[in-house]
Amino acid sequence: MKIAVLEMAEKRLAWADRRQQVLAQNIANANTPKFQPRDTLPFAAMLARQPGNSLARTQPNHLAPLSGAGQELAPPAKPRERAPDGNAVSLDDELTKVADTETAQELVTGLYKKYLGLFRMALGRS
Repeated sequence: MKIAVLEMAEKRLAWADRRQQVLAQNIANANTPKFQPRDTLPFAAMLARQPGNSLARTQPNHLAPLSGAGQELAPPAKPRERAPDGNAVSLDDELTKVADTETAQELVTGLYKKYLGLFRMALGRS
């Protein structure tokens, strides 16, 4: 049996894991000449691109949903500043993104644990 809330939590955790990997690569390349930092798409945009997560088309004259299959990484943003060697990684920005992603990951993990606790209680296994 699939539970939508738990499926969404799994997707969010997978997104947070992937984003942490991308941000770690940015930080690791902070001294690489001409390195352009990358980031993942925001979670909502990634979710909207997946098939089955769009609104249902109930009338033939409704607009058809856009195709969701696409890239995981967002297009590179124009950097606010560059080092003389062309590197565009801002450690402050990257560490802020890491902290934001970690906070989101903790929130989802907490919600996941709460739902599992509710199921245990409902089954009499608390």
